[in-house]
Amino acid sequence: MSKHTIAVIGSHSALDVCRGAKDEGFKTLVIVEKGRDKTYAKYFKSQGPSTRSARSGPTGCVDEVLYVDKFKDILKPQIQKKLKAKNCIFIPHRSFEVYVNDYDAIENSFQVPIFGNKYLLKAEERTEKINQYDILKKAGVKFPKIFTSSKDIDRLVIVKVSEKQRGFERAFFLADSPQSFASISDILIKQRKITKAALKAATIEEFILGVQVNFNFFYSSLNKRLELIGTDTRRQTNLEGFLKLPAENQKQIKDLNLKFEEAGHVAVTVLESMLEGLFEIGEKFVKAAGKMFPPGVIGPFSLQSAITPGPPKKEIVVFDVSPRMPGSPGISATPYSNYLYGKSLSMGRRVAMEIKEAIKKDKFKEITT
Repeated sequence: MSKHTIAVIGSHSALDVCRGAKDEGFKTLVIVEKGRDKTYAKYFKSQGPSTRSARSGPTGCVDEVLYVDKFKDILKPQIQKKLKAKNCIFIPHRSFEVYVNDYDAIENSFQVPIFGNKYLLKAEERTEKINQYDILKKAGVKFPKIFTSSKDIDRLVIVKVSEKQRGFERAFFLADSPQSFASISDILIKQRKITKAALKAATIEEFILGVQVNFNFFYSSLNKRLELIGTDTRRQTNLEGFLKLPAENQKQIKDLNLKFEEAGHVAVTVLESMLEGLFEIGEKFVKAAGKMFPPGVIGPFSLQSAITPGPPKKEIVVFDVSPRMPGSPGISATPYSNYLYGKSLSMGRRVAMEIKEAIKKDKFKEITT
């Protein structure tokens, strides 16, 4: 595998990708911005033999870093030339999409082989003409009710609106009526946390009361098989801190700007009796995506869901789709990949295994776009 290098943007799940690639015999390269490079260029850089007696092999997982001024510079011909010279296979994740912020360029100008379907990436954006909701609808998978106007709000909703300062982050807020939507959004606009333009483009989505679980799948296009690699849930600020307070203290907090900003993940499991229905949802999604965004799903994707109570039985409602590498490194802490392979796998390693198999079978073009 030494002829190929696995490349990734230095953010999100880069270490997961690199560790998995190293374990399968690949070289690794991380594209980093100047000033935010030490995680990859220092702390997890590949080194010589470990001094710890428990290990005799090398430490770290990042073989090389490639510096850019801005992540979007990855589109520049001279950067792509360097990646091609190293025979790179690029693994996309959310930060790649966010920082490049140009799906047309990803599809048409980025000429480095991408593991997965680069044409499916844009479906994650709810503002796209054909997006994740359309795939879920075609698949017959249940998802929250979407309100096209705040005037129609008749239940608890979560409003997903871009922040003013960080356009890639969303300033979520809850509302249960047109009046509460107007009053809360007015406050956020006055506080300069959101803009009127961003509010106009916001998604108003029914808030599903249930246990939130991310179902992290891998679809092997080589073997035509859907695999559940792991399950996790998010830890969010400042929501988690607020919920840990006693009710009496919660009442003492005034004008709380509730945040659903992601801070980390926790490994979880689900009832075994739910797995068959879960796989059915995953298979429906793969089939629908294949028709709407050919060549369809290749590799990892995540269905972020809420499990609601019965009767007659618990139900899975998908509220967000990640059609690429998920961001949770704790996936391997759940038992599902072990049930399949007899060992726990990270998503990064499962990706590397698929690339390795494709190269051996001379089917590289079947897993890249």
